[in-house]
Amino acid sequence: YCNTLILFLSQLFHWRFTAPANAQIVHSGAACNVKDDNMSERIYTIKEGDTLVLQCIVKGHPRPQVRWTKTAGSASDKFQETSIYNETLRIEGIQRVQGGRYYCKADNGVGVAAIKSIRVDVQYLDIPVLTVHQTISDVRGSYYQEKTVFLRCTVNSNPPARFIWKRGDMLIEQSKDNGVDIYEPLYTQVHMYSSQTLCQVWSRSLLSALTFPFQPCPPMIRLSVNDTVVVDPGQDVRITCEVTAGFPLPIVTWSRYPGPLPLSAQVRGESLILRAVTPADAGFYNCTAVNNVGNPARKNVNLVVRTMSNLTFQITPDSNKDSETIQMGRDLKLSCHVDATPQDKVNYTWYKNGAPVFNSDSLILLRSDPDMAPGTSSLEIVDMKFRDLATYSCMASFSGSTVRELRVDVNISQNSVSPPVLTVPPGRQAVSVREGGNAELVCLVVDGKPRPPILWSRTEKDLLMPSGKPTVETPDGRLRLKNVSRDMMGAYRCQTAPYNGLNIKRREAQVQLNVQYPPILDPVFQDVRSRNYQMVTLRCTILRSNPPRLTDIRWFRNGDFIRMPMPDLKETPELKFKLEPTNNGSYECRVSNTEGTSACTFNVSAQPYNAEFYFDTPNPVRILKGNNYSYNLQWTQKEPDATDRIIGYWINVRKRNTMQIKEKQQISLTPEKGVLMSYAVSDLKIPLSYEVRLAPITTYSTGDYVSRIIQYSEPYTYPRPSDHVCGFEDERICGFSQDRSDIFDWTRQNHLTQNPKRSANTGPDTDRSGTKEGYYMYIEASRPRTQGDKALLLSPLFNITSSKGPKGRVPYCVSFYYHMKGKHIGTLNVYLRVRSIASVDRAMWTKSGHQGPDWKKAFFDVTPSGPFQIVFEGIRGSGFEGDIAIDDVSITRGECKQQNTVANAGKTGKIFCDFCGFQ
Repeated sequence: YCNTLILFLSQLFHWRFTAPANAQIVHSGAACNVKDDNMSERIYTIKEGDTLVLQCIVKGHPRPQVRWTKTAGSASDKFQETSIYNETLRIEGIQRVQGGRYYCKADNGVGVAAIKSIRVDVQYLDIPVLTVHQTISDVRGSYYQEKTVFLRCTVNSNPPARFIWKRGDMLIEQSKDNGVDIYEPLYTQVHMYSSQTLCQVWSRSLLSALTFPFQPCPPMIRLSVNDTVVVDPGQDVRITCEVTAGFPLPIVTWSRYPGPLPLSAQVRGESLILRAVTPADAGFYNCTAVNNVGNPARKNVNLVVRTMSNLTFQITPDSNKDSETIQMGRDLKLSCHVDATPQDKVNYTWYKNGAPVFNSDSLILLRSDPDMAPGTSSLEIVDMKFRDLATYSCMASFSGSTVRELRVDVNISQNSVSPPVLTVPPGRQAVSVREGGNAELVCLVVDGKPRPPILWSRTEKDLLMPSGKPTVETPDGRLRLKNVSRDMMGAYRCQTAPYNGLNIKRREAQVQLNVQYPPILDPVFQDVRSRNYQMVTLRCTILRSNPPRLTDIRWFRNGDFIRMPMPDLKETPELKFKLEPTNNGSYECRVSNTEGTSACTFNVSAQPYNAEFYFDTPNPVRILKGNNYSYNLQWTQKEPDATDRIIGYWINVRKRNTMQIKEKQQISLTPEKGVLMSYAVSDLKIPLSYEVRLAPITTYSTGDYVSRIIQYSEPYTYPRPSDHVCGFEDERICGFSQDRSDIFDWTRQNHLTQNPKRSANTGPDTDRSGTKEGYYMYIEASRPRTQGDKALLLSPLFNITSSKGPKGRVPYCVSFYYHMKGKHIGTLNVYLRVRSIASVDRAMWTKSGHQGPDWKKAFFDVTPSGPFQIVFEGIRGSGFEGDIAIDDVSITRGECKQQNTVANAGKTGKIFCDFCGFQ
């Protein structure tokens, strides 16, 4: 299987950019190559719920930008894309739907972008579902016996699961039990037994199981209410989902569509209780009963909360005569509509001068007008007479409900009803406003009775109003806009609404909104570099301006006005001059119209561009003699030919967080575009960090300094036993790890990170070399530790490929320093752990009690028979003055010597092995 092969970080994908570039995707975990039809693909397997970490290590200059994308894992998955602009892609608690192919794209604008992919296979195993079905009669002739029981065991898994069946503790095998037939992988046919049947499912190392007793019965339920429940706002609602049958006892759950259950909902056993319902609580409530026998039982309840609002009316003259006014001897229709829930339960009542209206030859009531929107009631007046001139009232209500009724009155007379006239006031057909200000668009209704509201919309198709809606209603015809922006500019349509007035052809007009703003220029800022005594041209392009007519163009240098002939306001502003050491600086072009001034800013200089550090240097740290190291500093020069020739660089090196200058000198280098330059910063002290500042130099000037921090690190490449020492200076502590079976952990510490309130008279003040910045590993004996508590620190696994030499097993020398100061010192043990079928720990070295205030050296030989680890066990003594520390651990091929030079080499590296596995 793929997950049995451990691949290391540097064995994964590599690619190169131009100028020079190199990249790879790395991740921790199991991966394998899968070949199909001569095609090879790298696959990474991970369990669902684990953390996925993919890292795209890129090399190149300028530093590439990284973008992660993903495609779905199968055709059934919806395509999804996740763009992350980061070298590390981290997904906490990965889910099965997040499996698929992930792409890392690195682009630095030089050459072709580099792209690599890796397929992530998320493995999972759900709890199996065991369902039971039983035949009632001979439904298929003689094929199935009466009362045959079918057990169906299903599970969602990746990779596909395998099944076994057991009756009690006995394994059921096909063709060995006359009462059983097994149909892989779906179901089995068995006769009735009184014992239990077990379905066991596994997928590689994952295992799930489910038991089910016989005498099954599928669930059945009934509701205490009808399928639809209509209530008033503020009422309490109780719905009970009663289980009427089912064995085992079904589990009842409640859900809602759309959305989750309301926060006020209470589930008590089989009942759902809703307190003081609101319109927001309306929806479909679902009761589901499940016992894994047969199909789940489901019931739905549609909860409707009564609401009523926005009562409107329409007056429709005789449409057969194309009338727009009411006339005697013509027909007239009055319509009434209310927005309600449920719409079909609204009762409309009509009144004439306060008296109820009943159907007659001249007055016809329509409960639901087919010519109007659903839920509209109409009153038709046939062949209108003078007796029909009156005040008509429409009242909407719910029968027997506490929801307040709504009423509207319409006065019908020859003077009370007239068609509207819509007009835009003189001078308001076009409204100009400065960007960011407020505007008011006006359309007035004159000579209209009743006066309808005005609807505003954009004339351009598909454009929404600033509020985000297609239309906006204004009762007085005034549309007020705040904080106007240029995207609001355009034509707005105003028109009469067909309700609360005459239902006739709409009247409409237009108002133009003109948004004024200062000129928009390009570039806003530009860094211009040039050689001295060369002509420089600065150009400021006007992209847009409203009003478009410019009023002024002026050029400034370092804030001072440049006297020059007035430029042509219709042409693109330009400034040409010869660059000299005296006229470097900030140039600004200010362009104005009646609404304001905008500026293009140019930083013009003969200074060279900044150096750009290269952060992907392989193994930049080199160990020197003693406690020293050097650092290979690399950088490139941006556009070296843009200015005067660069003849070298100033470099300053100082200790981090201090003002002490360690080194300041000039480097004679002539850069080329895209070529890496190197300089070895030497005589650095382990484990100190330093700040390096670098600036290019030309014949006329020095560029700006750029800085970066360099620090000592113990590089972790292909570990193998060697003559290097692990001083625990790096947070990775050379691949050492804490044993999870112990009581507490070893702690990495130095003098600067010590607790100021720590126990006195115990523990070291510095590391083994006497450096306060140097780190070591120690056990803390203070509370909550008690006597006998153990802490185990494990070395990397040395997976020795050949454990025997010409004269037998190959010996290894284990060397380290220990510090055991204090009257309560317990015991320090060192074990050899050899990995085989069962790991065995063999005691190799031990020391107990106070050993003095100094670091002391210990070493011993081991002859492992296979892959091995070195285990450091610290045991807490009788009191808090019992801190034990270790430092400078080395494992060397060959026997130990009394004059061990390895142990005196200082903090110069870490442990290496051929193929390391970590815990």
